[in-house]
Amino acid sequence: QVQLVESGGGSVQPGGSLRLSCVGSGSHFSARAMGWYRQSPGKERELVGIIVVNGQTVYGDSVKGRATVSRDKAMKTAYLQLNNLKPEDTAVYYCNAKSPYGDIWGQGTLVTVSS
Repeated sequence: QVQLVESGGGSVQPGGSLRLSCVGSGSHFSARAMGWYRQSPGKERELVGIIVVNGQTVYGDSVKGRATVSRDKAMKTAYLQLNNLKPEDTAVYYCNAKSPYGDIWGQGTLVTVSS
């Protein structure tokens, strides 16, 4: 079974940082791109950042300068480093992988930024 498993979510204080991990598993798992999206109540799901096979990255406007997406050489693990956290960063964060069989989504992990 092809699956993405996320970890690292939780409660963080404003100004703090977080690091999320996403691990792809399954005998057929393969990805041309991996990345992160997020969704807050009442808002559309938005891009946080993605990374493709050649290492190119794309970030959403709301996190530019604060977010870094990285991956392992095999493109089976993706990471999100997000610094200078703000209350507006509170959201469910979803890992995504683009595989030859279609998009794969993680279950989502909640990040809450509050004092």
